[in-house]
Amino acid sequence: MQGHLISIATASLILVSGLASAQPQDSATPQYPDVLNVKVQARGDQRFDFDVTVSSPYDTPQRYADAFRVSGADGRTYGERQLLHDHTNEQPFTRNLYGVDIPAGVRSVIVQARDLKHGYGGKSVEVMLPGR
Repeated sequence: MQGHLISIATASLILVSGLASAQPQDSATPQYPDVLNVKVQARGDQRFDFDVTVSSPYDTPQRYADAFRVSGADGRTYGERQLLHDHTNEQPFTRNLYGVDIPAGVRSVIVQARDLKHGYGGKSVEVMLPGR
């Protein structure tokens, strides 16, 4: 009987060890959407239109890329586009933000996406503003 108990305990230990190693590691799991590409076009002296391509690692109603922003190197936000739903069947996806007013002294901007759960992060793209 005692040999039987040891076998059950050993089998349980192997099963538990197998389950633990099958679970994803938090450090390798992406937390944020990435900006993959940005096209910018001048629409006057200080106005610009942006076409932004985003890839969202978690694209479900509970967690998805819910916005992107155009900011200066100093952190000042010039424009933000809210995304109101997940893009489950459209990865990566491109959305626009038109008529962003950017002061004359700014030569480049940073575009970054936001996750519904974790906020801003992930890969951002710095783009030069045409005509500056």
